[in-house]
Amino acid sequence: MAEPLLEVRGLTKHFPIRKGLFSRTVGHVRAVDGVSFDLHAGETLGLVGESGCGKTTTGRCILRLLEPTAGSVRFAGRTVLGLRARELRALRREMQIVFQDPYSSLNPRLTVGSMLAEPLAIHGLARGASARERVAELLTLVGMSPDHARRYPHEFSGGQRQRLGIARALAVRPRLLVLDEPVSALDVSIQAQIVNLLRDLQRDLGLTYLFVAHDLSVVEHISTRVAVMYLGRIVELADRGTLYREPRHPYTRSLLSAVPVPDPDRRAERIVLKGDVPSPARPPSGCRFHPRCPLAVERDALARCSADDPPLREVAPGHWVACHFA
Repeated sequence: MAEPLLEVRGLTKHFPIRKGLFSRTVGHVRAVDGVSFDLHAGETLGLVGESGCGKTTTGRCILRLLEPTAGSVRFAGRTVLGLRARELRALRREMQIVFQDPYSSLNPRLTVGSMLAEPLAIHGLARGASARERVAELLTLVGMSPDHARRYPHEFSGGQRQRLGIARALAVRPRLLVLDEPVSALDVSIQAQIVNLLRDLQRDLGLTYLFVAHDLSVVEHISTRVAVMYLGRIVELADRGTLYREPRHPYTRSLLSAVPVPDPDRRAERIVLKGDVPSPARPPSGCRFHPRCPLAVERDALARCSADDPPLREVAPGHWVACHFA
């Protein structure tokens, strides 16, 4: 099997908690705490979980928009975390991000043409007439008119702005896109258009996606494999079909039970978790999910689950689960 395009090992990001007159560090928020996975060229890895589980932070640490606390990231065989500013700028031609909010992620003072031409100038790819040709090509690629280059972002709808965000990310011909909840701020009908656009672009351009989302229906539609995060860690990782058909972790089962069923005559069996998500500043001992886990109570295994932190282990070919009872 070919080497992964992206290798993430033990990725960690802790944010300091400061208090007092002298801003002393009194603790840390463990936003990402030992995340590891591989991403192969041409595939889409869906990264899902509740709000605050560390999905977005993971994506930004991979691109070094946030500096990780620990761990390693390798892209196409090159170490990302040790690169200097000039080397990192060159690498970012191959790794781009599409942000969640299509309203705040675009510069309101630049026309669409200027916005799309800017990365071309920064990386020395095109100027003048060749840049204008590339801008027209990008707009056509995302389903917009080349005439839109003269307009400003406020003249477009949310779905059109997100298309512009995708065009900007594609301007430098990257190999990897981190898609940070790219459809969560859009209407349902527009979500389908953007997801289908992303699938077409992946097929035509050979792109690789890290798709961060909380909508499991969207993730099922676009992903090749799915990783489920809880409180800064991956608790289950498998190919799409296996994870949706045979979830092994109790947290994954509860998430999937909440997905709406498009059939009024069929009633889904909901698994309602008790309690709230613990604070990432004070995660529980042992398994981080054990205070809310029905298996820890049903199997009279609370002592083990509260003491032993289960590693992410392979329970079937390609199916990884962090649970003592998987």
